[in-house]
Amino acid sequence: MKLTVLGCSGSMPGPDSPASGYLIEADGYKLVLDLGHGAFGALQRYVDPGSVDAIVVSHLHADHCIDLTAYIVALRYGTARYRVRTPEGRIPLIGPAGTRDRLEAAYDPYARKLGLHELFGFSTPASGELGPFALSFAPMNHPVPTNAVRITHGDRTLVYSGDTGESDALVSLAHGADVLLCEASIGPDEESIPDLHLTGKQAGQHADRAGVDRLIVTHVPPWGSRQVAADEAAGAFSGAVEIALPDAEFWI
Repeated sequence: MKLTVLGCSGSMPGPDSPASGYLIEADGYKLVLDLGHGAFGALQRYVDPGSVDAIVVSHLHADHCIDLTAYIVALRYGTARYRVRTPEGRIPLIGPAGTRDRLEAAYDPYARKLGLHELFGFSTPASGELGPFALSFAPMNHPVPTNAVRITHGDRTLVYSGDTGESDALVSLAHGADVLLCEASIGPDEESIPDLHLTGKQAGQHADRAGVDRLIVTHVPPWGSRQVAADEAAGAFSGAVEIALPDAEFWI
């Protein structure tokens, strides 16, 4: 699997990165994980948006989903590279209950009928196969319904935390994974609010308890330090610690 970071800035876009967005590729299949502020622009540097095979949204906070409104514009009005090329003629979109309503309200709160079902095939998270991937999900500790996702291709596994506070469910979902892509939003001098976000140290602790091989820290806000988050994580995790950066590519 190849992981490309479209955006990794936590809670809002920063001066050097869009908000959360990731592209996962294997066997020619293209899966997008989250699409926050600015991430759709970055996506277009790597693939034709109409060639994306599926989208998974961890939760409905704007920094993880708002650029789906830009995707709507592209699919409706764009040129050939924006035309959906899935066999069904629409892109499968897996997200929490209410995803369609959220997008309709964000795109045009006054429209009666947007016809989004013509662009996206909406469904809620459920374990199963998606293209060449096997997916499973677990609910996280966050103020709105949020799911971490485990993505397996052959004998390789990536787990993406989405947003979460401390979570035994994340440890269970990530057990034995090759890579944990984990949020580390809270700096060492910031107040830690339960069931909201993780510190770098907590991200490392979750990776250590799960027994993963590699940890990639992400979702550090513009006022934080990615390096500090990684250093904190490394103090709690004996495996390799890497930093998500915009346009970075990781092989899993």
